[in-house]
Amino acid sequence: MRRPLRLLLAALICALTAFVVLPASSTAADRPDPVVIVNGTFGPAFFYEPLAARLRADGNQVFIFELTDLGTGDIAATAADLAGFVSGVLSSTGATKVDLVGHSQGGLVARQYVKFLGGDSTVDSLVSLGAPHHGTAVANIADFFGGGDCLGVVACQQMAVGSDFVNTLNAGDDTIGSVRYTNLYTALDELVRPVANAALDDGATNVLIQSQCPFRVVAHVGLALDGTVYDGVHDALLGRPIQLNCWAV
Repeated sequence: MRRPLRLLLAALICALTAFVVLPASSTAADRPDPVVIVNGTFGPAFFYEPLAARLRADGNQVFIFELTDLGTGDIAATAADLAGFVSGVLSSTGATKVDLVGHSQGGLVARQYVKFLGGDSTVDSLVSLGAPHHGTAVANIADFFGGGDCLGVVACQQMAVGSDFVNTLNAGDDTIGSVRYTNLYTALDELVRPVANAALDDGATNVLIQSQCPFRVVAHVGLALDGTVYDGVHDALLGRPIQLNCWAV
């Protein structure tokens, strides 16, 4: 009886283990794309840590790209530095693509990288927060103080409506390759005027915060910190329709 009993137990164990699914080891392909935050003008890395913390809490690997010389120089040159930064991220993580979240000038830097520096093959999603895609009538902020011509700040000059940089960036298709473009912007933006200049055509998803949350108060700098805006960022990175949580903190 002992031998048949052992055979019965062995058969029972085999039957049970057939239903046990061992967890698969995680690979780079299983994880979300690393997210690179592309800072705005004069924005130090530490300012974007709250945004990075939100992204990390949602399971993302996050890297912060501080604009070269804090975004005072040529935007095209800064985009070349972003290209090198993204290459380093891909190398260190083993990922094949990244997602970019660009605030203000960071959105232009990201677009320059995608359009002219090969980013169309390495970027999955590009989310812009208050980026002056078609320039801003207040790019020459120094005029308010009598300085004129942006006090010689090249990037500021390039963000003026009708500048050579803006015209070249927007020539042809606004959205390149298979990159998903999402633009989140606010009616209360004091630096991007008209505020509609933060939107893009040709297949981009454009969301004015107040179109879904009429009473949400968020200005230009606050786009990088606001909970409702982040809710839109989260949807965009997941490829979902943008449905803002107007009460997010």
